[in-house]
Amino acid sequence: MKEWTTKSGRQIKLVEGNIALLEVEAIVNAANSSLILGGGVAGAIRTYGGPSIQEECNKIGPVEVGSAVITGAGNLKAKYVIHAVGPVYGEGDEDNKLTQATLNSLKIAANRQIKSIAFPAISTGIFRFPLKRCSEIMLKTALEFIKNHEYPQEIIFCLYGQEAYSVFQQTLAKLVQEETASSSD
Repeated sequence: MKEWTTKSGRQIKLVEGNIALLEVEAIVNAANSSLILGGGVAGAIRTYGGPSIQEECNKIGPVEVGSAVITGAGNLKAKYVIHAVGPVYGEGDEDNKLTQATLNSLKIAANRQIKSIAFPAISTGIFRFPLKRCSEIMLKTALEFIKNHEYPQEIIFCLYGQEAYSVFQQTLAKLVQEETASSSD
């Protein structure tokens, strides 16, 4: 596990594993605009969380790309699932849509005073968003947000597979180095 702590004690951490199994207050689902829990992250959430999450999603969806909504977490260890709708690569304005999906998830966490939240690499599965670009967008958004908000106090990026973990690790190291260099100027 890699982590970075702000001056105010808030943390960004990287872990490799299954997000549906994490003990955090909220996990983020890489959702589609229909809020149908299909494969990938959503499939793991459905499998471990049970049918109540999909039942709640059915009452909310469909929603716009870039948005985020919250439901209960069924049988998961988490209390909540925040469903962030990321872009399909090639649909246009993808960077902004991924930034908004990340930011809107963090805003929900801040408004609900959620202390710990875990994100997957949104849109990098069947939506084919490039992993490195995803890591840059999501980590930059999280780093900016955590500097200016009391909640969440811990942001975890739970990455499935060594490749995703390595890419996010390299990006976080680079961003922290840039942050450190600019704050010492």
